Amino acid sequence: MGLRQTGFNSFATINPRHAKEPLTRTVELFVSAGFCDLELASITHTLNTANDILARSTFTWRFVSDTPGFVSGACDMMVRAEPAIEDHGFSDVMIVVGGVKAGQTPWLRRARAMQRKALPVVLLSDAATGYIRSTRSPAGKLTTHWRDIATLAETGYHPNLTARFSENSDGIITGAGAGATSELVIGLIAPLLESVQVAELGNRLLLHTIRKSDAEQPKNIADNEALFDANVTEAIRRMENAISDPIPMADLAADLGLSTRHLERVFRKVFDDTPAKFYKRIRTKRARIMIEETLLPMVEVAVATGFGSCDTLAKAIKDEYGMTPSKMRARTKISLLSYEPG
Repeated sequence: MGLRQTGFNSFATINPRHAKEPLTRTVELFVSAGFCDLELASITHTLNTANDILARSTFTWRFVSDTPGFVSGACDMMVRAEPAIEDHGFSDVMIVVGGVKAGQTPWLRRARAMQRKALPVVLLSDAATGYIRSTRSPAGKLTTHWRDIATLAETGYHPNLTARFSENSDGIITGAGAGATSELVIGLIAPLLESVQVAELGNRLLLHTIRKSDAEQPKNIADNEALFDANVTEAIRRMENAISDPIPMADLAADLGLSTRHLERVFRKVFDDTPAKFYKRIRTKRARIMIEETLLPMVEVAVATGFGSCDTLAKAIKDEYGMTPSKMRARTKISLLSYEPG
């Protein structure tokens, strides 16, 4: 499975089989209001399942926050968090859970302090995005959830940004988070497990395969190949790769070796829509991300998503979401580089 080659081995300095005393590792989970419930549950469930396999409490965890006390997640999960003191009370590893406020980096100074002590820090999804925006000239490669990658590429120069599931840059591990969280946690703790125990952990979590950290994220609809037939998958892939310069439907059908009528029949059967309208919806969704998460001028958003003009973009947004681009941006608090790197 290659999990022992992920570069996370600093989490394990000795093998539990050779330890005189029962080995334990404590994971610090940093949460902010509106944290991602899926990521937090994935972490604790994976660690708890590993303990069950080992028949001892090798892995413990605690919750910390910049707003200690009861902290509520985006889907109403609630945890009691201790205060996160900048340079005190470190655990063996800190995982910053993604969420609506994770990108504001209240955890950054603590992460830097842990980095100086050679203690691993993991930043998931929104936290990884916040770190990428706040970091100048990172030492190595970085990644985040694919949804933010296109936005980051449009708003700044990030030559070390990848679309892999996770990257390790001098002890700061950035990850896609979301549904890939369990696999990253397995990669972290794999040095403390036997190979058969890693396999059993994957089986207990119903993971058909455990993807390596350097695998590419399935960032487009077309990456879910099992959902559609080959023609639909390839058509969607070509659409998603040509957002700023839309392909005429006649050219798309010809490239696929199909007639325009046959392509329309296939899309109506699968999506109850024409390929042209489906294509427009993909571009409109991309425009929404740029409107809500960047400060790009509307004309640049329009050009980047193939609409060509602000009026055309505004109509597409209004038709799909029932509001104008300006109102969509006004309802979202945007914070880009509004903090100082730690």
